[in-house]
Amino acid sequence: MKKEQGIWKVITASSLGTLIEWYDFYIFGSLATVIAGQFFPKTNPTAALLSTLATFAAGFIVRPFGALVFGRLGDIVGRKYTFLLTLVLMGGSTFAIGLVPSYETIGFAAPIIVLLLRLLQGLALGGEYGGAATYVAEHAPANRRGYFTSWIQTTATLGLFVSLGVILLTRHSLDADKQISIAKFNDWGWRIPFLLSIVLVVVSIYIRLKMQESPLFSKLKSEGKTSSNPLKESFGHKTNLKMVLLALFGATMGQGVVWYTGQFYAQSFLENVCKVDFDQSRTILIWAIVFGTPFFVFFGHWSDKIGRKWIMLAGMLLAVLTYRPLFKELVALSDTKQKTEQVSLAKQTSTVTAVSGTSDSVRVIKQTQFFTDGSMLHTSTKDTLYADAAKKIVQPSITVSKEMGDGVYWKMVGIVFLMIVYVTMVYGPIAAFLVELFPTRIRYTSMSLPYHIGNGVFGGLTPFIATLLTTIYTGNQLAGLMYPIIVAGVCLVIGTLYLSNKKTIH
Repeated sequence: MKKEQGIWKVITASSLGTLIEWYDFYIFGSLATVIAGQFFPKTNPTAALLSTLATFAAGFIVRPFGALVFGRLGDIVGRKYTFLLTLVLMGGSTFAIGLVPSYETIGFAAPIIVLLLRLLQGLALGGEYGGAATYVAEHAPANRRGYFTSWIQTTATLGLFVSLGVILLTRHSLDADKQISIAKFNDWGWRIPFLLSIVLVVVSIYIRLKMQESPLFSKLKSEGKTSSNPLKESFGHKTNLKMVLLALFGATMGQGVVWYTGQFYAQSFLENVCKVDFDQSRTILIWAIVFGTPFFVFFGHWSDKIGRKWIMLAGMLLAVLTYRPLFKELVALSDTKQKTEQVSLAKQTSTVTAVSGTSDSVRVIKQTQFFTDGSMLHTSTKDTLYADAAKKIVQPSITVSKEMGDGVYWKMVGIVFLMIVYVTMVYGPIAAFLVELFPTRIRYTSMSLPYHIGNGVFGGLTPFIATLLTTIYTGNQLAGLMYPIIVAGVCLVIGTLYLSNKKTIH
């Protein structure tokens, strides 16, 4: 019983810190559309969004380098102090992003500074996950590794959940008037979720300082059997290198694209393709996460009984077969052209505001259409009324957002929930799977690299590449799905042919 209590203390301490690191990492992606207007020129919103997503992706690309640096440190110095260091690095970088002046204030220095901080975040996360998963696995009984490590697996999704919740709470608390509150949030309120992270990090550091080193690593260290060169042992020996490559191309590559498609790209798709309202696009994901998170533990526990391989590959297969119809249904549900309008309820308002220091004015025309299923279409047209008739009339900017009626809203929640179930299938068992592939002396290094290439490069690039493909193939709203479907499909074939379903106990 005492040992059982001990493992739960380990899980709680490890999970809290890892959850905070994921929160820090994901608030950037959750605020991509807002940040695009802060750190990049506003003349081309699509280019600004792509630049923001590219900066977001940059944090993923450097994660493998963090895995090498901190993985080596973790296999030489120890698990505890290494992922304590990554927590400090992540928290400091996130806090600093909240302090960076906007593009209008310091020009191109703003996106450059944000990019550098984003790279530091990626390096830190590259060292965090492998340490936390290894630490928990090395405390857990060998026959229950899937179950106990699955609790660590929930932290990535819960970190996203917390980031979305903090963003929405902040957005609605800045002013009683919704429009004023949104304006304040877009102007400066978006910084609050970044700045808040420092409080969470301090609490987590305090908890982690009280943790003990992993028993398996402590035993190796006391016997003088720790690796003096984990990088050479991990990647210089043919047998271990083969396992690293198999872990990447047969498991983590597909797992990565399923994770980021089912959560990040789904939310981005709702907002940017379906034009669903900012709040609704995020609360849809929040509800889907609430309903889906227990399945991480379910599939992790089940993998202890039947093995890890077929659960993970089944998740990839379902994603490959159903992504297109699921995303197509999201488009259909949001298509106001297919809905019946209640013309009698239509509203239109027009406001004209003088531009300070000039005789010009800005006119905003807002039009709301109501539909019988409870949905609403908001169209806002903004243009400039020039006092000088000789001035060139510029193209008015038009923004569109849709609020879904209750029936449509919950159908969307159901669709995203299905995609998150796929995430839990591929992600719930994978920590135990990776831990069991490699020996204790080089485990931190060996498991971290394929995980962070699969998730950081293949997975992390999903929102950017998918959005880019949708931009290139303008007539095809589902073009972005080509990337995750192909990557998951390739991984599915390799995993089916070459992965073993037998558990290797070290």
